[in-house]
Amino acid sequence: MNKLTLVLLSLSLPFLSACTPSMPTLPDMPNLLPDMSLPTLYKDDVQQGSVLTRFKINQLRVGMSKAQVQDLIGSPSIIDPFHSNQWDYINHTTRHERSDIHYRLALKFTQDKLATIDSSGIVSLDKMTDKEKALEEKRLIVEKAKIETERQAKIKAEKLKKAQAAKRIKDEKLAAEKLAAEKLAVEKLAIANAQEAKRIEDEKLAIEKAKAQVKAAAEAEALKNSIILEQAKQQEIEALKVIKTQQPKQETLIKKEQQSIKTPWYKFWLD
Repeated sequence: MNKLTLVLLSLSLPFLSACTPSMPTLPDMPNLLPDMSLPTLYKDDVQQGSVLTRFKINQLRVGMSKAQVQDLIGSPSIIDPFHSNQWDYINHTTRHERSDIHYRLALKFTQDKLATIDSSGIVSLDKMTDKEKALEEKRLIVEKAKIETERQAKIKAEKLKKAQAAKRIKDEKLAAEKLAAEKLAVEKLAIANAQEAKRIEDEKLAIEKAKAQVKAAAEAEALKNSIILEQAKQQEIEALKVIKTQQPKQETLIKKEQQSIKTPWYKFWLD
């Protein structure tokens, strides 16, 4: 039995009782009667400013560009022309039969990159729903996996960088040692060439000196021979002179000898 039937039945009871005095009366049913109080008017929520959620705010990360921030949570409510590197998201929401929301999210940028996230003014913002919490947990798992992957990649890159640096140092050391060895070999070759050139020069000088000594000895010998020859000539000339000076005497002596031979001994006394 619905409420409308009960109302009609209650309205018809007095008439029925007047016609039939012996008809039994119905028990009181106050709980079955509808509430006849006037309904209150519905008031819609009044939102003023940026509409944000904790789920979106939690996705903000330092290092995001202004375009990424704007794609995520929209344009800011206020951009101070004198402080263009700060974005403010302000909201004043009056809600029906629920607590009002008054929050302020301040973001600061450095060289168009998100540097500071001031979320201290979003206390009155609604908590995340179970669905948002699940999505948030899933997002955090993905981000942690991404961070871990990036960390491992960074470690691998650092190891590779160190290995490359070590290889570069080793290659540079080997190249320096090779260059030093080549330089030493060139220096040794230059020294050997210089020594060989000096040896050849010394041999040449020795040969020239020997030739000069032989020539000097020959010249000395020739000079000695010429002197001896000259002396011999002089002696011969002197001998000839002596012979010439002594020849008359010898001839006289010879003649005397010849005469003495021819003349008897006893005639010597006569001469």
